[in-house]
Amino acid sequence: MSKIKIGLFGFGTVGQGIYEVVRKSKNADAEIVKICVRSLDKPRAIDRRYFTDSASEILENPEINLVVEVIDDAQAAYSIVRSALLKGIPVVSGNKTMLARHLPELIEIQKTHDVALLYDASSCGSIPVIRNLEEYYDNDLLLEVKGILNGSSNYILSRVFDHEESYAGALSQAQALGFAESDPSFDIEGYDSLFKLIIITVHALGTYVAPEEIFTYGIATIHDSDIRYAREKRVKIKLVAQVVKVSEEHFTMFVMPEFVTPDKYIYSVDDEYNGVVIRGECYDRQFMFGKGAGSLPTASSILSDIMARLHDYRYEYKKRNYIQKPDYTTDITLRIYARYSDTDIRGILRFERIREQYFGEESNYLIGDIRLSELLAKREALRGKDVFLANIPQFFLDRDH
Repeated sequence: MSKIKIGLFGFGTVGQGIYEVVRKSKNADAEIVKICVRSLDKPRAIDRRYFTDSASEILENPEINLVVEVIDDAQAAYSIVRSALLKGIPVVSGNKTMLARHLPELIEIQKTHDVALLYDASSCGSIPVIRNLEEYYDNDLLLEVKGILNGSSNYILSRVFDHEESYAGALSQAQALGFAESDPSFDIEGYDSLFKLIIITVHALGTYVAPEEIFTYGIATIHDSDIRYAREKRVKIKLVAQVVKVSEEHFTMFVMPEFVTPDKYIYSVDDEYNGVVIRGECYDRQFMFGKGAGSLPTASSILSDIMARLHDYRYEYKKRNYIQKPDYTTDITLRIYARYSDTDIRGILRFERIREQYFGEESNYLIGDIRLSELLAKREALRGKDVFLANIPQFFLDRDH
């Protein structure tokens, strides 16, 4: 491809970061031609002639040969990305929500219109997870991808466990520093991690699973008693997303808080960092670590995709095409910690086995074995503010010691 002429959608924190890294990169051979924003009235530090509030000024501009989309409106992002691809314009996107909901359709458009969509920045910021899954792990030996995919929740939990701050205080600090939004529910309830996991799974195992089919549980209801329990057991609580093959024919996936022991790689992933463990049949575990969010880390990932387009790079979705794909299942048994007070956990959930119970004045907890399908079916009944769930990991214990 000749010099890349970019039409940029969005000029918030990430969009400004992209402008800076493209401008500073000596080898990018790229320039931003036009920037589409919601409002032209907002004061900005660069020449106003760059800006437009009309998407068609970019999509109909014959000079532009790459669209970069970094807006926070998932539906608007979908419309922009779809329109660009249908016109044969390659796209780089960082919108995990949009991708997680529309990826099968966008993959088909890429195929039928012979056009590329790249989105490494959508999952784990500066960590090149998707490119590695596409190129290095392009075989059927992969067993698991597991990790901390959300920097905001990880920052909060790091302040709690490493600095002995309260959860409420850590959340306020994360908001003050810009790591968490004024409404932090997207991060702390696990949806950010969920959408990233969906995208990762498409490249890890070749299969798409819709968000509503995946059990997702966050840290919004964590309580001092949960933190005390974890400290007594000398573990940390982390919000963990994972996809794992449970047999040759089946895989499962979920997002939950987890009790993480000091011998695990993700135990030491702190602050706003992300960490991803990739496990395979012949190579055991490999670990990727880096900043998962923020203006410049995300922009650097976007720049990597821009540079890749100089060489006409595109995802081949190899595992969707030539590897026998495993089927998704929730018919597996997990071991969970369930803390509650007023909510009748024993009445709501059917445990296969109760291993430990505690009744106290402040709260109660139990540890038991339960089907993932049961958690998924009863998830709405588990939304009470007096309930907190955490996974006690059981996969690959025989390989970790």
